[in-house]
Amino acid sequence: MQGQPMIILGEDAQRMKDESAQDHNISAARAVAESVRSTLGPKGMDKMLVSSLGDITVTNDGVTILDEMDIDNPTAEMIVEVAETQEDEAGDGTTTAVAIAGELLGEAQTLLEQDIHPTAAIKGFTMASEEARSKVDEIAVEIDRDDEELLRQVAETSMTGKGAEQHMDTLAGIVVDAVRAVTVEADDGSWIADLAYIKVETQTGRPASDSELLEGAVIDKDPLHEDMPTDVEGANVLLLDTPIEVEEAEVDTEVSVSDPDQLQQFIEQEEAQLEAMVDRIEEIGADVVFCQKGIDDMAQHYMAKRGILGARRTKKSDLEFLTDVVGGTIVSDLDSATADDLGSADVSFDEAEELFYVEGLDEDSHGVTLLLRGSTEHVVDEIERGIDDAMHVVGDTIAEGAVLPGGGAPEIELARHLRDYADSISGREQLAVEAFADALEVVPRVLAENAGLDPIDTLVDLRAAHEDGRAHAGLNVFTGDVEDTFDAGIVEPAHAKRQAMASAAEAANLVLKIDDIISAGDLSTEGGEEEGGAPGGGMGGMGGMGGMGGAM
Repeated sequence: MQGQPMIILGEDAQRMKDESAQDHNISAARAVAESVRSTLGPKGMDKMLVSSLGDITVTNDGVTILDEMDIDNPTAEMIVEVAETQEDEAGDGTTTAVAIAGELLGEAQTLLEQDIHPTAAIKGFTMASEEARSKVDEIAVEIDRDDEELLRQVAETSMTGKGAEQHMDTLAGIVVDAVRAVTVEADDGSWIADLAYIKVETQTGRPASDSELLEGAVIDKDPLHEDMPTDVEGANVLLLDTPIEVEEAEVDTEVSVSDPDQLQQFIEQEEAQLEAMVDRIEEIGADVVFCQKGIDDMAQHYMAKRGILGARRTKKSDLEFLTDVVGGTIVSDLDSATADDLGSADVSFDEAEELFYVEGLDEDSHGVTLLLRGSTEHVVDEIERGIDDAMHVVGDTIAEGAVLPGGGAPEIELARHLRDYADSISGREQLAVEAFADALEVVPRVLAENAGLDPIDTLVDLRAAHEDGRAHAGLNVFTGDVEDTFDAGIVEPAHAKRQAMASAAEAANLVLKIDDIISAGDLSTEGGEEEGGAPGGGMGGMGGMGGMGGAM
């Protein structure tokens, strides 16, 4: 046995070590970052993503693109997590976070080629990230949370380039109004914008300028019976998640009938059960019923006779939102329901829009609905994504009370500060801090590229402006000029910028720390030639991102 290698891996296993593993990981991660860079900024382009079922998504929202792409490389999926984390924590800035992560790994590859150990690069990136985030607090501008104009600018900056520019004034205004409507002051003096109390509904066939903010809820249902009332003021609203139908047997049942009268008795018994249910609804005082399940035709007849308005098959999410709007509770058993379970609201039905409008009357009730409209399904979907980002950044701005100028201004200022900071560091970590500074400049550089401007000239002009002490100097992508972007109304929340740098640095460090890849098959998360993995269980050409090209 002496001199013979010991085989501990299966015959289909694949392994990469040292430089090969690092190159593979960096290449895969940078490929993801490159795929979304062209969407950054007001002049960014859109991507068309076609699913395996033929469903089409047209968007330039970073996290949506990465979610829809068929990525099966494990390292690439780590970068996708950067976008998902940024979306969850900040609501916007996903493309920025992914672009910085990819650029950091590109800078790291240069450091590795200079024989700098990965741990030195990781330490330097960590130091730079912490220093940059603390500098964000210094350069951030504190604002008045009641400054509606500035909040509108934050919303407009977030939505610019996301399919909603033509109707920016209308949409930004309703976003700010919606977020302020659900903002409360906590006991400790902090402000919280609880976006869970904002419901977004969409309609096609009308321009986005017809979008509106409504107090209460909007339910996309029709009245069940033509004789039911359509407008009920001061209604007692019952929210029901059990059917108003005769309970059926759980197993197949056969009944032998020898006399037609017996059949009539069965029918009359069912009708009596349904009438008893409606009587129970009337007894507890309900004027309007929103039911998650079905309502029998005969029960609809009895409800109409008693002047009770009903809607069936109401979505569970709508029913839960209605509890906040009307102040009632969801009832699962009619027999145990009481008047205390009812909510109160003004309920009206718009025949033209085929929508119920439910406006709560209880002092403790809260909740608003953004009714977004667009000419087509794809248009309104992209507007909804832009509105969602805008609501989060406006909420973050109100909660934190601090903003930054946009247009690449904070990245240039932070890069300048980090280069000065690097001079105070001894050891090879100094080079990593400088590399971090260079990586941050990817944001203004890509903004310039996407606007058709010369990125080198733009960087030179921006650096010169910041050396002169103009900390708010950023790029106006529409004119190509360097100007004070804060005064120009290009404003971003400070929280999103801090989160982007933190997520990007941690993801890059995680990738750099890997020096050995051991896979039971090919280097994809799905594996197998039929599922898009590398043929024959190979290394997938160092890519392993089979579906990505086809998705773009």
